[in-house]
Amino acid sequence: MENEKIRARIKVSGIVQGVGFRPFIYRLATSLNLNGFVKNMVTGVLIEVEGSKKSIETFLKLIKEEKPSISRIENIQVTFLSPIGYKAFEISKSSEDLGEASLVSPDIATCNKCIEDILNLNNRRYWYPFTNCTQCGPRFTIIKALPYDRINTTMRKFKMCKECEKEYNDIFDRRYHAQPNACPICGPKIWFEDKDNKNKFFNEEAIEKTIEAIREGKIIAIKGLGGFHLACDATNENVVKELRKRKNRMFKPFAIMSFSIDKIKKFCYVNEFEESILSSNERPIVLLKKKEDVNIIAESVSPKNNYLGVMLPYTPLHYLILKELNDIEAIVMTSGNIKDEPIVIKNENARFKLSKLADAFLMHNRDIYNRCDDSVVTLFNNKILFIRRARGYAPLPIEIPIISKKEILACGAELKNTFCLLIGKKAYLSQHIGDLENIETFNFFKNAIKHFIKLFRANPEVVAHDYHPMYLSTEYALNFNGERIAIQHHHAHIASVLAEHNINESVIGFSCDGLGLGLDNTIWGGELLLLNEIEKFKRIGFFEQVCMPGGDLASKEPRRMALSYMVNALGIDNEIVINFAEKTFGKKMEIVLKQIKNKINSPLTSSLGRLFDAISSIIRLVDINEFEGHAAIMLEHIANENVKDFYNYNIKGDKNLIFETKYMILEILEDLKKNIYPSIISSKFHNTIAKIIVEAISLTSEKYGINNIALSGGVFQNIYLLKRIKENIKENNLRIFINELVPPNDGNISLGQAYIAAKVFD
Repeated sequence: MENEKIRARIKVSGIVQGVGFRPFIYRLATSLNLNGFVKNMVTGVLIEVEGSKKSIETFLKLIKEEKPSISRIENIQVTFLSPIGYKAFEISKSSEDLGEASLVSPDIATCNKCIEDILNLNNRRYWYPFTNCTQCGPRFTIIKALPYDRINTTMRKFKMCKECEKEYNDIFDRRYHAQPNACPICGPKIWFEDKDNKNKFFNEEAIEKTIEAIREGKIIAIKGLGGFHLACDATNENVVKELRKRKNRMFKPFAIMSFSIDKIKKFCYVNEFEESILSSNERPIVLLKKKEDVNIIAESVSPKNNYLGVMLPYTPLHYLILKELNDIEAIVMTSGNIKDEPIVIKNENARFKLSKLADAFLMHNRDIYNRCDDSVVTLFNNKILFIRRARGYAPLPIEIPIISKKEILACGAELKNTFCLLIGKKAYLSQHIGDLENIETFNFFKNAIKHFIKLFRANPEVVAHDYHPMYLSTEYALNFNGERIAIQHHHAHIASVLAEHNINESVIGFSCDGLGLGLDNTIWGGELLLLNEIEKFKRIGFFEQVCMPGGDLASKEPRRMALSYMVNALGIDNEIVINFAEKTFGKKMEIVLKQIKNKINSPLTSSLGRLFDAISSIIRLVDINEFEGHAAIMLEHIANENVKDFYNYNIKGDKNLIFETKYMILEILEDLKKNIYPSIISSKFHNTIAKIIVEAISLTSEKYGINNIALSGGVFQNIYLLKRIKENIKENNLRIFINELVPPNDGNISLGQAYIAAKVFD
């Protein structure tokens, strides 16, 4: 019976379009003497094969075992039917079908074979910066609709020449159905222009002019995969300082790009795992520890910071520029944008918006349809910890533990915004959108939602949003058709951990960040939560509340929080308090003290993020944040891991635990009097916070009989703190979960919102 002819209809879902999946199926089917067809559908790939039962069983086995390396199979559905007499195996034209959309591949770094092509003098793609194949190149940033065919991408306007068309149609060519396939004759063009748009240089000369300008200490706006970068020589202190001045960005680190791992190892420590992430298909920016006493990279690239954000070239254009700049160890590659606005993607906008920042432009005419920043990661316990999830990872979905009965749009938070579309079990998280604090970013947010809804054929029936009524993401949700649900910020943080770790049972969560509106209308941010059901929570502990003088202004000025914590510990008339106020506020001193005393525009907060700010200012590191997390980052980076001491603290209460900090503040001020080094104070502070967190979760775990512990919120980007928490946990039965597939910061809020909403409407 093994030789009896049967027919199998096979539906494969996942990342199976634009990754060489159909030619793989063709070669596999023909090698097994199977007839039928394979074609792209909106929902994935449809295959019909006809032949012996044994051959079809082998075929099904090898699909999983030998699939293309960059493909990802989510599901294979097989139906056996009567044979209909196929005479050969062919690749059929794509079709529109109903049902859930296929996965969209993120943009993938240039493969080694394509690098060989652009470096081969005898290859027709020599020095061609848009070289790609089915194993690499643009995907998400150029796609307009599914199925993933050239006509549905921004490559539509480039008609392939005869040679490219031949490759595209040759089943045995690695460029078979590579939708962005192109060459110098028929594909996109690149050019270099000065800021006055008077002189233009094309193709190879454009790259040469860019290299020449970088050598001369110029700042160049370079159009990449997901937007423009601002590039300059990262070893030239003067030009990096000039870039900071033009961008009005004095302290926030710049990302750099280096040609090779060997070059990176000259100025950073790189272990095997870090090397594997740097070299991966995703090619994120990886935070690496600087080598001490090595002054290759300009200090202004990452001032007063022990880490550099480093990436390898991920497009042919990057590769060619860095290869020719072989005597320069790295170049700055920071987002091409006006401060607080989204990255620029259009040539005309770049000329208008970046002309005051850049001396010249390297542009091309392949349109970017989906704006996408570089992803940023750090590493903890040999796992990625995201700071920003974007290029290389978005829009890959995350599977949640339940099948949602309704399609859900979760609108995310105000800062570090992402949104999420939940369809069934799949949570499609957007790329990093940014801070919704201006009309440009808000428009990006709205347009990206429209595109996701179209791309994934969604029809959201439920809209989830943050509990804070004044967020722009909330405003958008309230104007969206459908049922609406408000979800408390820290509840969403914890739910995001549970969503990605497939947890659908009781947990204790510690949610620590800068701020989120609490159910009591105070500002939360250091919250111990009990979740007996995912969709419900109870606040069972929090950090001691102090006031935020000036409201939102206190988030931007750590000195305000420093003064508030000092008043809480010492009283408002204390000499130390008055002296600190005079030094940090000058003539404004009386106003701020009055705000604290009379609680004028000074909401109460339990935010651990604000406590980090306060300590940073008390020990005179950062009085005014240039960017979110600035003070806390500086505090972490001076901490000394050899210090094991900690400050006094108290946990009081029964029904609700309160983590008192006034004793710690008093001891920190004593250490300052003794001229104890800030690095030691920072270490002792971190150690104290770790002890409070561990003691709190141990007490409540025992009290409620719950061993699952979730940690989330921007504070848990702090690697020093995570290490100390891990060291302090003695109970072997506690299962600690942190975010791994999404950032611990507000970039995870939309995922948590989606999971909670799915449970509410289950």
